[in-house]
Amino acid sequence: MIFAYQDLLEVNPRAFLVLVGAVVTALLVGITVHEFSHALAATRLGDPTPRYRGRLSLNPLAHLDPVGTMLLFIAGFGWGKPVEVNPRLMRGDPKTNMALTAAAGPLSNLVVAALAGLAIKLDIVPWRSPFNVPNLAYWSADDYLGLYLSSIVLFGIILALFNLTPLWPLDGFSVAVGILPRNLSQELERLRLWGPGLLLLFLFGIPIFTGWNPFFDLLRPAVNGVASLLTGVGDPNVFG
Repeated sequence: MIFAYQDLLEVNPRAFLVLVGAVVTALLVGITVHEFSHALAATRLGDPTPRYRGRLSLNPLAHLDPVGTMLLFIAGFGWGKPVEVNPRLMRGDPKTNMALTAAAGPLSNLVVAALAGLAIKLDIVPWRSPFNVPNLAYWSADDYLGLYLSSIVLFGIILALFNLTPLWPLDGFSVAVGILPRNLSQELERLRLWGPGLLLLFLFGIPIFTGWNPFFDLLRPAVNGVASLLTGVGDPNVFG
């Protein structure tokens, strides 16, 4: 992701720094809020484990995962350090509680994206996608602020939708297991051990050997649609 802006560094170093700063900030905000929300949801349901593990915190250092963070900077999607929870300590049905705890992360990213998109929706600042950057030489302060907020919107949406994929260890797996009828959730549980391998296949195997990125093609219309909804921009053209 960051490497895509190397050409801009030679043309306009100041714009490059602003752009990279906006992306980095957006990623840190997205990961931190996401993992904190998992911890908060589990704690509210009665599990003290996240508090004991130091995860009930808005300090980014408590939540960054080296591999997940690296992928975010390189590819634009990834994850934070998993929040350890104990569903047996929660009140109520463990499966439902795990679904609620898992859903809290992606939902929090969408909330942050909606808040960041409010100024764009009210036409206070312009929409400036970090994935489609024009010549920044003549940008005003409003444009740079628009870039900053647009980055938070986009990475919040990407984090939410990517993590809702129903493959373990992503949040969508626990959400699906929790809300599907028992027979279907049991069938899905059988795929748990295959989750990491399938995830790697979709992220790296298929793109390397075929040149087709299934996650990119599946996420693109969804990200564009949600970005349009949250910002009021008719065609955000996030990924072109």
